[in-house]
Amino acid sequence: MKLRIVAAVLALIAALGLAGCEKQARPGVETVKSADAVSINYETAGKGEPVLVLIHCWTCNRGFWDRQVEHFSPQYQVVQLDLAGHGESGKARKEYTMAAFGADVAAVVNKLGAKQVVLVGHSMGGPVALEAQKLLGDKVIGVVGVDTFYTDFKLPEEKEKKKEFTANFMKQFENNFPDVVTKFMRSMFAPTADPMLVELVSQSSAAADKDMALNAMRNLFAWYETDAEASFQRVGKRLRNINGDPKGDGKPQHESVTLIAGAAHFPAQEKPAEFNQALETIVKQFVEPPKVEAAKPEPTKKK
Repeated sequence: MKLRIVAAVLALIAALGLAGCEKQARPGVETVKSADAVSINYETAGKGEPVLVLIHCWTCNRGFWDRQVEHFSPQYQVVQLDLAGHGESGKARKEYTMAAFGADVAAVVNKLGAKQVVLVGHSMGGPVALEAQKLLGDKVIGVVGVDTFYTDFKLPEEKEKKKEFTANFMKQFENNFPDVVTKFMRSMFAPTADPMLVELVSQSSAAADKDMALNAMRNLFAWYETDAEASFQRVGKRLRNINGDPKGDGKPQHESVTLIAGAAHFPAQEKPAEFNQALETIVKQFVEPPKVEAAKPEPTKKK
């Protein structure tokens, strides 16, 4: 029986392209130094611009994007990277801020010499993508947030209540990190998600470095408090979003949001075909913005 379970899990890993979750070195991995000299590991596949840079979420790693690499690499160059403290990248950073993570992404893009880039950031990767855009400037023709902005997760607006909420939220993870992370990640999937996928993701996250994870989470809350609004204004309509829609309500919270019915917080992994199609449409819109027809002149009135 145990052999059957192991075989089933290995088959799922292969089928889902999540081998990177095991943090084993894979062929073709390259390294670049971030702004603070921390080593960042990344992989590339395919050729052509814009370059799609895929940024994973909190406590995850580059392997979570394998199904997207498979889909997009025949047409574009696709990049997966491990942010500092995650996967195979360096872990010597003192403060895991969104700005520092953004510098990780910028270091990879600059090493590749990419001239046109689309940044795709899942969850925490959304703020990271916006911080990377700040560093990369006009190289970034678009940013795609994946279940990160315009979601049901809301912080209290009142300052004191927000502070209390954040402290209580963090305390859960501080007291019993592995168990709380496991339950937290399991809760982020739709009821119809593959149970083995749910376990694979939740156990991978539970195995993350606790100090790094807590530090990054605190800094993520801080980013929303101090940097989010300015970032949204800076990027403007270059920001698009793909969010999960587990109940299939079909009611996005913003005009920039495309919903993936039947998926929750991990739409790229739960519904890869639907997610890839949505992302493909958005990338094409970044490359070829819709044409705006010139207003027709009003007919001359006879005197």
